[in-house]
Amino acid sequence: MTSERKPIEFLGTALSDLREFPPEVMREMGYELALVQEGDAPSDWKPMAIVGPGVKEIRVSDEDGIYRSLYVASLGSKVYVLHCFQKKSQTTPKKDIDLASKRLSALYRELRASSNKPKQKKEKQK
Repeated sequence: MTSERKPIEFLGTALSDLREFPPEVMREMGYELALVQEGDAPSDWKPMAIVGPGVKEIRVSDEDGIYRSLYVASLGSKVYVLHCFQKKSQTTPKKDIDLASKRLSALYRELRASSNKPKQKKEKQK
């Protein structure tokens, strides 16, 4: 564990989608995301290169279903949660992969634009 906890940012509807999970699943997913913020690996995860480089999937299940959160922690100083959803089958639906990819692309554009902004010069006091 690192002493520095990365802030977390939910993109699009990811936070409201997470809040629709059953309470126990939501708590478990929150715990897993906290591990990521601390620099540790979640208990059950896999890489999701199909979405983009560095994207990982946290996997939580209960008796009612399979729940996933897709995130990237390798960009800058934050953990970005791209998408949270419930799976209905063993394969990840294309619509969920596409949505996470779209949010990742928008994040890349935003980070690129913010790094290209000119730095404001401090005015000298007279």
